[in-house]
This record gives sequence, structure tokens and C-alpha cells, in this order.
Amino acid sequence: MSHPTADEQRTVDRTRFPAEPWRLVESTFSTEDLGVAETLFAVANGYLGMRGNVEEGRESHSHGTFVNGFHETWPIRHAENAYGFAKVGQTIVNVPDTKVIRLYVDDEPLLLPVADLPSYERALDLRDGVLRRDLLWRTPSGKRVRVRTERMVSLAERHLAVMTLEVTLLDDDAPVAISSQILNRQDGQDEYHVPAASLGEGFDPRRTEQFEERVLQPRTQWGDDERLVLAYRCTNSGMTLAVAADHHLTTNDEWDVRTQVDADLAKHVFRIDAHAGEPIRLTKTVSYHTSRGVPTRELVDRCRRTLDRVRVSGIEHEMTRQREWLDDFWERSDVEIAGQPEVQQAVRWNLFQLAQATTRAEGAGVPAKGLTGSGYSGHYFWDTEIYVLPFLTYTSPRYARNALRFRYQMLDAARRRAKELSQRGALFPWRTINGEEASAYYAAGTAQYHIDADISYALVQYIRATNDRDFLRREGVDILVETARMWEDLGFWRANGDDNFHIHGVTGPDEYTTVVNDNLFTNVMARFNLRAAAYVVERMRDDHPEDYAALVERLGLLSHEVTAWLHAADHMAIPYAENIGIHPQDSHFFEREIWDLAATPPDKRPLLLHYHPLVIYRYQVIKQADVVLALFLQGKHFTPEQKRADFEYYDPLTTGDSTLSGVVQSIVAAEVGYHELALEYFTSSLFVDLANLHDNAADGVHVASAGGTWGALVYGFGGMRDYDGVLTFDPRLPEEWDALTFRITWQGSRLRVTVTADALELVAETGDGAKVTVRGEEVVVVPGEAARVALDGQGARFAGRPGLRALAGNRREDGTLITAKVPHS
Repeated sequence: MSHPTADEQRTVDRTRFPAEPWRLVESTFSTEDLGVAETLFAVANGYLGMRGNVEEGRESHSHGTFVNGFHETWPIRHAENAYGFAKVGQTIVNVPDTKVIRLYVDDEPLLLPVADLPSYERALDLRDGVLRRDLLWRTPSGKRVRVRTERMVSLAERHLAVMTLEVTLLDDDAPVAISSQILNRQDGQDEYHVPAASLGEGFDPRRTEQFEERVLQPRTQWGDDERLVLAYRCTNSGMTLAVAADHHLTTNDEWDVRTQVDADLAKHVFRIDAHAGEPIRLTKTVSYHTSRGVPTRELVDRCRRTLDRVRVSGIEHEMTRQREWLDDFWERSDVEIAGQPEVQQAVRWNLFQLAQATTRAEGAGVPAKGLTGSGYSGHYFWDTEIYVLPFLTYTSPRYARNALRFRYQMLDAARRRAKELSQRGALFPWRTINGEEASAYYAAGTAQYHIDADISYALVQYIRATNDRDFLRREGVDILVETARMWEDLGFWRANGDDNFHIHGVTGPDEYTTVVNDNLFTNVMARFNLRAAAYVVERMRDDHPEDYAALVERLGLLSHEVTAWLHAADHMAIPYAENIGIHPQDSHFFEREIWDLAATPPDKRPLLLHYHPLVIYRYQVIKQADVVLALFLQGKHFTPEQKRADFEYYDPLTTGDSTLSGVVQSIVAAEVGYHELALEYFTSSLFVDLANLHDNAADGVHVASAGGTWGALVYGFGGMRDYDGVLTFDPRLPEEWDALTFRITWQGSRLRVTVTADALELVAETGDGAKVTVRGEEVVVVPGEAARVALDGQGARFAGRPGLRALAGNRREDGTLITAKVPHS
């Protein structure tokens, strides 16, 4: 976002959300931003996610409990159909809600919007992953009641969540009732059939679809005095789900329980003759299990086994496991920014979101919103490979491997999709849950062929960082071969003496410029993909002939294919305008006029909500970093002068309408010397959810942006690069920061990297150490000994933002003038 508006400069209300290093705290309850708060205080583990809805269940923007990959399908109705259009949509299902625990004192319900609350605090503890709430309620009759709740989705036990409610009457005796429920809400509605606010009115393609018919068909429901069970089958997808909840009430007061079970509601109502000063504690343990189609009775048995284990081990044991898991996570993943408490809190919250989105996503992908909301229908995009996997690869490589294996498991579907689009090899879907393309708008969706190269890039990055040759030889190489086949088949050679390999009819990362020829990002990434596939195949042939023979047999690989890949890569068309000194985003980009963003009214942003796509496509205007992303990912192929010139040209054209953009702009701005702008882009990305800068945090966390903030810290300010298996550092520490410390796991060793204004220090915390390069100097890091390299400054420094280059006023190669304007609206 080259010119942030007043709204984009919003900050966090520190009277309500104080800056604490290890907690996100809400000190007062408000109904004004329920949706955002539900996202910020969500708890998840990559398999199961629960939005931060209040326990009482009534006051919500959108109730939400989600299981990764659990989805319904529906026919896509194209107004005008054509061959090869995506046929079946996929949408994540809002599964039965177990968060509901309602409290009544003197038969008066606790309702936060109207309750008299002398004290209130809700806090998400980033060290143990528990959401806690502590409030004092003065009932209408004047009785004071202390209410404490806890909610945890286990990172150690994939299918488990734990909730507690503790109630203490402080002054007088009173009858207390607690209604604990499993409630199946149809498509986000509440039990009173009121649609969730997230379904909203008006057009916004970032939201999820609303189902037109019942999704979850009841299969099993039963309960006794301690356990409740509901089970369902999805109407169209056939996926099955079971959820079970155990209850344990502890109090010295007399009590009884009544149980009600029907198709969409199972609940225990505990009635307690409560005495002042006597705590009442309800513990609710919940298990969810899902499948692509096994009978629900099998899933019920799995829920039983999960809950039976917890009955034996105890809740405290599960809480201890959670804390131990997160202790280990922070030990290998924490990033420390000295003297910046607000930044420190926000960084840790973003890193915690990455843990919540990926940790137990085994066998599934990473949804764009994690499991904190239904935005983007729960789909997986290329965001995972470019923005999230670097964090996993360099801090938690096992989780990166899981994500890459999920792509491998989609390979057959990708082969079918390539064939449907008349291509050899494999073409991975732009957006999907089950492996099939779910994008109904091909121009900004299916045409983004670069996803093949993005996946291959993440795969190669993982292999270089981990030396996981077993995964590469058994599965990863298949991805490289099939994607290389697609590129070599998609591109073409002209017969007019042009010695370049061209790729036409694709869309790059920038969704405001679609179906173009020789998109620079696509071409440089395809070149990487082709070379990587050739290198890996040749190494297998020479070093592992048995694995190579199996590969040839498995994929029908012919030797001349590898030669063709290298030939195409070596002659890839890379657009460059000599007269302007800039890499065009595509071969016709400079034929368009410039969209004057500075003169565009703020109420017309983001552009996609106010202008027809055809209007946007006619201009030089960029939704998200495209060429600039190529400068980062394939930086070794561009000179420092080219990087600066390209950045200065494209930065004023970039709207920042996508949260994928700011982090990349921050990284490249830091590298080329725009240090103030780098920090500005980083900060806006860091707070995109915490300050709701894009007005859609209510739909869920921007997981890719969270991953990108780690990238901006490590790649941008830390100056790390990992080209060709060599780890290098060239830091760019912001002037306002005293020090930056992060950890990198590199080929089995964990390195702690600390950057200050005058030095970079490396310590091998685990493993045998490593060789790295710091500004051209090779450094050997050995265990037990800090390696310190003096730094002569933090690179070139340019104040402000690009603006000296007159974009409007450049001439094209034919001599015509490039002009700037704002379309009529």
C-alpha cells in the first residue's frame, strides 16, 4: 500500500488491549467489534479451531468451530459455462459447537452486553495456549458472582479440546444452573435461527458461501449423565463427523443433572444449590473426529477412546503437555525485538497464529484463514508455500514436510486438471480443499499457473534446509518432474528466429492484471522449477541409480525430457524495457496507462469492491507484489541496481489491497535501502488483524500475512537469503530497534542470530553448527562458541518512499507517453 489512508493507520487501543509480552489481553468487554475479537482470541491446533465466541453463546458476530478439510461440496453455477471451468465448489463446514456453557443465577442469565461487570479480563496466553476469562458479575438482584473460564484446543492431542467454568457466589446463597451444550448450527446461524453477521450483506469475494440446504445429516445422537455424542454425514461430500463431550462437576454443594439429546442439540443442565464462598467447577472435555466417509459409528468409537484416555491421564496432565509443547515451540521459533514492547507482543501473536494453523494439520493443507474463521471458504492457496512454509522449514521442519506431503497426495488430481486444460504433467489448483480446482473465476484463479512453481520452490527450499533426501527421492521428485513437464509443454518457441521460450495466457500473483503473456514472476519461477527438476533427476541418475530406475518406471520419464527442461530454462523470456530500465510485469504491461492511486478517493478502496475487473485490467495498477516478489524469491538473477529501479517503479503502483503484499514490499524495501518504508510496511502487516486494517479480520486471521511478518523480520531486517543451499546474511536493522534475535534450523542445527547496529552474532544452540556467509565473509559456527561479525552500517539508506521517478511521463519503446488517470466511477 504505497499511500496508507487514515483507516490504514489505525492502531490498537492500548487502554483496552495493553501491550504484554506473552499475552493478548482484553480489559473491557465490547460489542462494537465482536467479529474481530472472536478472531483474535480463537484457539486452534491445525486440525480443530474454535473462534473466540463467549461461552454464553448469545453475543456473537459469527459462531465458529472448524475442522481442517471438513467440507461440503456444491455445484458451481456459471452464468455462461465453458469447457474446463471448475465444476464443484468446496466450502468448510461450521461443525457442531461445543463452546456453549451458559450460566444462570437466580434463573437470570449471564449476558455480557447488559451485565453489570465491575471487573473483566479475557486473555490469550501465548505460553500455554489457553484462553482465560475472569470477570465479576453483579446480578440484577445485587449478588456478586466470580466467573472464571478456560478454553484450550490441544496442540499435543490432535482431537481434543478442554473447557472449564468456575463459579463462586461471593455474598449470598442462590440457585445456580449451568447448561453445557453441543449445538449444531446450520451454516453459521444461532439456535434462534438468526444468520451470523459474517454472512453479511453486499458483495465481498473474500467471504464464504452460504449453503442453500441442510449440510449435516444426523446419524447418531445419545447421552448419559457424563457423556454426550452427536454424529453427522455431509449431504453432498459424504464426509462424516462425530463429536463427544465429557462433563465433570466438582462442588461441595448439592446438585443434580438433566440430559437432553436430539438431532441438533445435546446438553447437560446442572442445577446446584449454591452457597456463598463455595466454588463450583465444571470441566468439559471434547473430542472431534472426521473422515472422508467411514461410518459415523467408527468415529464415535474414536471419540470415546480419546476421551477415555483423558479421563485416565487427567486435565492437568493435558495442560502440562500443552505448556511443554509451546515451551519447545518458542525455544526454536521465538523472535525477540529489544525495546519494542508493542511490536514484541504482536510478533508473538502472529507466530502463535502460525502454530495454531499448521501444527496438527497432518493430511490437510493450511487454510488461508487457518481455523479462526470461514473466510475464503476454508480453501488452501499458494499462500502456504510462499508465505507460511519458510517459517515452518526453518523452525519446525516436520510440519513443513507434512504440508508438502499433502501437496504430493494431491498430485493425481493435479494431473487430471492438467489434462483437462490440455497440458502434460500436473497443474495444481489455485484454490482447493479436496485437490480439485474450486475457483469459479478462471482469469484470477485457474490462470495462476505459477502455483506449480511455488510448490516446487517450497519443496526445494525444504530439501536444502533439511537434507531430507528420503522424502525427495520417494515423493518430492514426482512433484518436480510433473510440474516441469507442465512448464515445458505450456511454453513455446517462436519460428521467427526468436530464441526465447515464452509462456502465454497466464496470471501472475497480481490479480489486477490477468491472462497475460510472459508474466515476469511466472517465467522466473518456471525457470527455477525446470532447473530444479533437471538437477534432482540428474543427481538421482548419477548417485542413486536404483531410485532413478524406480522414478523412470513410475513416471515414464525419458532422458530427452530433462534436456528439454534445461533448454527451456536457459532461454526463458524475461521481459525487460531497455528504454525505461525496468522489468515489465508482463510483455504488454507498459502498453497500459497508469492508475493514479494518489488521486483515487479512499472510499473507492479496495478497488476490487468498487470497479469491474475489466476496468482494473486496463491499467498499470497492482493488487499485490508481483515483480517485487520475484526480486525477492529469485534475487540472485537481478542486480542491485535492477532491484532498486524495479522497486521504485512498482511500489507507487501497488494498492496493498491484498495482505500478501506489504510483507514482500518490506523485505525488498529493506534490501534496496528504503529503511523507513520497510518498517512501515512491516508494521502495517504485523497489525493487519490486531488493528483490523483491512476491515475483514472478523472473517479470520490472515495466516499468510502472519507468515510474511516472520519473513520480513528474518529476510528483510535479518537479511537472510538461502540461494543454492548457501545461507547468507546481509542485515538491515531498523534505526529504531536496539537488537533483533531469531532462530533458524539449518541442516540439523539450530542457530540463534542476533543483529545489532554494529554486529551480527551467531550461536549454535543445538546440533553440530554450520557454515554461513555474512556480507561475503564465510563464518563457521561451532557449538559453545559465539561467532561475531562486525557490521559497517546497515546498507544504503533512503528516506521516504519512491517518488523521484516520474512514472507518468516515461515513454514506451514506440515513443508514446505513459499517462496517469483515475477511471470514472
